[in-house]
Amino acid sequence: MASVILPQKRVLGESLTRQNLTSPSGPAKKRKVESFSSSPAPRFNSSQNRPHSKLASSQPKSTFELEVLEKLSQDISDLKRNNTEKDQAWARPPVVDFLPERDSLCFQSIEAEEGTLHGGRATVKLFGVNDVGNSVMLHVTDFKHYLYLAAPIGFQPKDCAAYKAYLETQTAQHQPAIHSVALAMRESIYGFQGNVAKPYLKVTVTDPKFIPKVRSTIQSGAANWKGLWKLREKEEIETYDNIQYVLRFMVDCKVQGMSWVEAPAKTFKLVPDHLRQSNCQIEAETSYLDLIAHKPEGEWSKMAPLRILSFDIECAGRKGIFPEANHDPVIQIANVVTRYGEKKPFVRNVFCLQDTSSIVATQILEFQKEEKLLSDWQKFVIDVDPDIITGYNIANFDFPYLLDRAHHLKVKGFEYWSRLPSVPSRAKETNFSSKQMGNRDTKATNINGRLQLDLLQLIQRDHQLRSYTLNSVSAHFLGEQKEDVHYTMITELFNGTPESRRRLALYCLKDAYLPQRLMDKLSCLENYTEMARVTGVPFNFLLSRGQQIKFVSQLFRKALEQKLVIPHIQSKQSDDQYEGATVIEPTRGYYDVPIATLDFASLYPSIMQAHNLCYTTLLMNKKDIEIFGLKKDEDYIITPNNDIFVTSKQRKGLLAQILEELLSARKQAKRELAIETDPFKKAVLNGRQLALKISANSVYGLTGATTGKLPCLAIASSTTSFGRQMIEKTKDEVEKRYNIANGYSHDAQVIYGDTDSVMIKFGTKDLAEAMRLGEEASKFVSEKFIKPIKLEFEKVYFPYLLINKKRYAGLHWTKPEKYDKMDTKGIETVRRDNCLLVQTVIEKVLRMILIDQDVPGAQDYVKETIADLLQNKVDMSKLVITKALTKDDYAAKQAHVELAHRMKKRDAGSAPGLGDRVAYVMIRGAAGAKNFEKSEDPIYVLENNVPIDTRYYLDNQLAKPLGRIFEPILGETKARSLLTGDHTRTISVAAPTVGGLMKFAKKTQTCMGCKKPLTGKQEKEGAVCSDCSPRVGELYKRTLDRVSDLEVRFGRLWTQCQRCQGSMHCEVICSSKDCPIFYMRMKAKKDLEDAGKELTRFDADQAAMW
Repeated sequence: MASVILPQKRVLGESLTRQNLTSPSGPAKKRKVESFSSSPAPRFNSSQNRPHSKLASSQPKSTFELEVLEKLSQDISDLKRNNTEKDQAWARPPVVDFLPERDSLCFQSIEAEEGTLHGGRATVKLFGVNDVGNSVMLHVTDFKHYLYLAAPIGFQPKDCAAYKAYLETQTAQHQPAIHSVALAMRESIYGFQGNVAKPYLKVTVTDPKFIPKVRSTIQSGAANWKGLWKLREKEEIETYDNIQYVLRFMVDCKVQGMSWVEAPAKTFKLVPDHLRQSNCQIEAETSYLDLIAHKPEGEWSKMAPLRILSFDIECAGRKGIFPEANHDPVIQIANVVTRYGEKKPFVRNVFCLQDTSSIVATQILEFQKEEKLLSDWQKFVIDVDPDIITGYNIANFDFPYLLDRAHHLKVKGFEYWSRLPSVPSRAKETNFSSKQMGNRDTKATNINGRLQLDLLQLIQRDHQLRSYTLNSVSAHFLGEQKEDVHYTMITELFNGTPESRRRLALYCLKDAYLPQRLMDKLSCLENYTEMARVTGVPFNFLLSRGQQIKFVSQLFRKALEQKLVIPHIQSKQSDDQYEGATVIEPTRGYYDVPIATLDFASLYPSIMQAHNLCYTTLLMNKKDIEIFGLKKDEDYIITPNNDIFVTSKQRKGLLAQILEELLSARKQAKRELAIETDPFKKAVLNGRQLALKISANSVYGLTGATTGKLPCLAIASSTTSFGRQMIEKTKDEVEKRYNIANGYSHDAQVIYGDTDSVMIKFGTKDLAEAMRLGEEASKFVSEKFIKPIKLEFEKVYFPYLLINKKRYAGLHWTKPEKYDKMDTKGIETVRRDNCLLVQTVIEKVLRMILIDQDVPGAQDYVKETIADLLQNKVDMSKLVITKALTKDDYAAKQAHVELAHRMKKRDAGSAPGLGDRVAYVMIRGAAGAKNFEKSEDPIYVLENNVPIDTRYYLDNQLAKPLGRIFEPILGETKARSLLTGDHTRTISVAAPTVGGLMKFAKKTQTCMGCKKPLTGKQEKEGAVCSDCSPRVGELYKRTLDRVSDLEVRFGRLWTQCQRCQGSMHCEVICSSKDCPIFYMRMKAKKDLEDAGKELTRFDADQAAMW
C-alpha cells in the first residue's frame, strides 16, 4: 500500500460534537465564511483545545475561488452582512405553533413507501416538505390491497362469506389473510364486450404482503370452491389488477407523484415521541378516507423549498490500484446544499482529513482521524436533512464506498442516514433493463424518505454524448471544463502540504458543485417532477423502473374511473413481430433548391384517437360482430392489418381518452408557459409539457412490447399500418395536386418519407414560395384524414443533402430571412468509437457544403486533411479513441482491453483499471497484424515516436463517412478519388525509438545541416559535419528559434491548463484524456525536450557561439 500520511496514534478529540452539528446557539459555535476582507473561517480541528483561527493562506485567490465566490455566494457584500447564525445554520426552520385541532397538514409528497404502524398495521408512508420547509412523514392507514377474479356462473352474494373462509384455508397463512370477498360489477379492459358489466369477485387482503400468495392460490386452481370454475387441463383462473400496494393506493386515492397532499385539521394526529419512526420534524397519521390529494395544476403546481445536497468524495488510493474501501481512506467530502427556488447555496463545506488551507466562502472542517470524519459527515447529513441527494456517479461509487469504508472502520451508526433511524442504508447489486437503455448492472442504495438523483445516470438516460465524464459533460452543457486529477495523483496531493490538500479540496468542491449546476441547467428536477405528476408514479420509480410503469399507472387510473379491471398477463418472451413504419425510398442527392418538410403532429397518438384503437374496442372474435349486431364502418372498422375495432359510436377507447387528456393538458401547459415570467415556474411548465409529450408518444410503443404488462400487437400493428397508408397517401395527394398540369410552375416530387414526415421538392428556388406551398399542402392533405390527424408544415431544408434512409443534413429554415441551424441526422459526429478527426472533418465539410455552398472547397479541404494525416501533421489529440474498460473478460479480443493488459505489464501503477476509460491510437504493426494488436497508449506513442497507422484512420475512420456525404453529390467514382491521387502519395513516418528492430539498432548522430551520419570524432566534436561547419551559426540560430517557438507554444498550453484548473501558481497535473489540450500539451513538452537536446549538441561547436 502506498504511504498515506495518517497519525500513528488514532485518537481524536471532539472536532464536531453532536451539539456542534445542530444550529449554533452561542459564540463558540459560530460558523463563519472567509471573505476577501475578513480573517479566515474558523475551522473545526481535531481538538477543541487547538486554536480555531489560522492565518489566511498567502496564496493569491484562484480563478476557481472567484467563481465559487461569484456563483455560490453571488454577492460578497451580502455575505458580509448576512454572515450570521441564520445564514450558516444547517438545521431546518423550527415547527412553529402547529396544532392538529386547528391547522391542516399540507405538504409536497416526494416519496411514498409501504410500511407498518403500531401493532403491525400496513400503512403508506408519505414523505415530504411543507411550504415553510419543515420535513413531514405522514402514515396513511386503513387502505387495504385487493385483486379481482371473474365470478363463476351461479355465484351469489350469499356465497361470499363461504368462499372467503375457503380461500383463507387454502391460503394457509399464520394469521388471517383475507379481509373480505365481495361481488362487484366490472368489465375487463381487454376486448370489446358489448358495454355490459359482469360479476367479479373483489378479494381484499388484511395485509399487502398476502397478495402474491392469494393470487397464486387462486390462479393455480387450489381455491376452486366447489369446482365452480370450469377449467380445462393446465388452464388457470385469471386474476385482475396486478399492481403493487403503493401504486394501488396512489391510484385509488388520486395521489400523483411529487404532488401536494393534505390532511385537514382534526383528521390526523401527531405520533407521540416514543412511537415515532422517522427523524422528520412532523410525523403524523391519518386515514386514507380523510386524505385530500391536490391535482398539480394552478396554485398546486408549485414546488416546496426542497433541500438539495450535492456531494463528492475523494479517496487516497494506492499506486496502480483503483481505490478499494477495505484499504484506501476517504480523505475529503465536499458538500453544497441549496433550497429549491434560491440561487445561493446556504451550505458549502469540505470535510478534510488533516490540516487544509482556507478556501474562500467555504467552511473547512478538519479531522485527524478518518472515523471521526465519516461519523460527523453522517451527523451533518441528518442535521441538514436533504430531500434530494445528488452527485456524479454517486449510485455506483460514492454511496457504496462510504458504506463499505465505514463498515471496514467499524464506524458505529454511519449507515443510518435515511429519514428512518431504524433502517440502515445498504448498497445492493441490481440490474436495470429497458429497451431504451439496455441491460445495466448498477448499485442501488436505500435512503428512505429522500430522493437520490445521480446526474451520471440521468444524463446517460436522456442524452447521447461522445463522453460521459463530468469534465466532458460540463464542457458540453456548461461550456467550461475543470481540472481532472487522476485518482493516482490524489494520494500525492494528500501527502503534501496544507496548500496541496487545499488544492484537492477545491477540486473536490467543484466536483460537488458541478452536478448541482448541471441539474439546474438541464432542469432535471423540474422535468422528472412533472413526469411523476403526469404519470402518477412516485419520483423514484422514474429512476429505477423502465417506461412501462408510467403507462400502467395512467391506465389503472382511467380504468378505475370506468369500473374496468385489467387482466394479469404473465410476461413471456414472444417471437411475434409486426411490420413497422414506412420509409419512402429516398431520391439521394444534393439539392440546392428548398425542400419543404411536412410532419404529422403526434402521428401514432393521433391515429389511435382517430381510429379508436384500444384494448376496450378490440373485437377478439369475428362472431362478436353478429352477436352485438354491428354494422361495418358505422359500428366497427377493419384496419389495414385486418384487425377489427369498434368505433366511438359503440365505445370510446380508454387509450383515446388518455391521449386526448394528455395532449389537451400539453396545449394548456404551453399556453401558460408562453405568458409566464418567473424562471422557476417556467422551468416547471416546460418540464410539464415535455412530460405530457413523452407520455403521449410512449403509449403506442408499450402496446407493442411483447414482454410488457399489457401487450396488444393488434393495436401496435394496426397503428403502424395506418401510418404506412397515410405516408403513401400524402405522397400521392401532393404529387397529384402540385404539378404543371394544375397550373403550378413545377411538378412536385416527394423525395423522401420517414415514419411521420415527408420531404417535398416543389421545384421553386424561392425560399418564401416553398414555405407558402408547404403550408398550403399541409392544410390540403390534412383535410383528407380523420381528425385529430393533422399534417403540419414545420420547416424547409435549403440546401439539403439526402444521403440515405435516416441519414441527411441540411440548413433548417422556419422563416425566409435567416436559417435557424444546421440539422443532421444519422451522420458520424457523436459516436465515441470514431476519433475527433472524423467529427471535425465531417462538421467542417457539411458547413462548407451547406452554409458556404462551396463543394469544390470542401473537396480541397478533404484532400488537404488526408495529405496532412498521411504526412503525420495531424495533432494526435484528434486521433485518440476512447472506450470504457467495463469488465474483466470479453468474449472477443478488443483494442482497448488488450492495450490495458500491455500497459499493466509495462507499469501497473499507471495502467487503467476497471471502470476507467482507455484512450488509445492505432499504430503501425507487422504485416497482417490484427487491430487489437495495434492499439497503443497515446503518451507512450509520443514519448517513443511510435509511428501512427495513418492508413487505418483513412480507411477505417474517414473513408465511409466521407463517401456517404460526397457520393450523392459527385457520384461514386469522383467521391472515391478523394481518397486516392497525388495528395495521398507523400507519406511521413516517425522514426521509432522502441519496438521491433530498434532494440538491436545503434543510434548514430546526424549532421544538423545535411543529415549525413557523423562518425568517430565528428560525433563528439559537434552538431555538424565538416562540410556544413561554415553554416553552423545559421543552423544554431534555426534550432534556437525552434526551441523558442516551442517554449511559447508549451507556455501557452500550460497557461491554458492553469486557467482551467483555477490557479496560475500551481503545477498542472490534469490528466483529462477527453481533452484535446492534454495531448497538445504532452506533445509540445516532448517536442521541446527533443529540441532542447538538439540545441545542446551545439555546445561543442565554438563557431555557434558568436
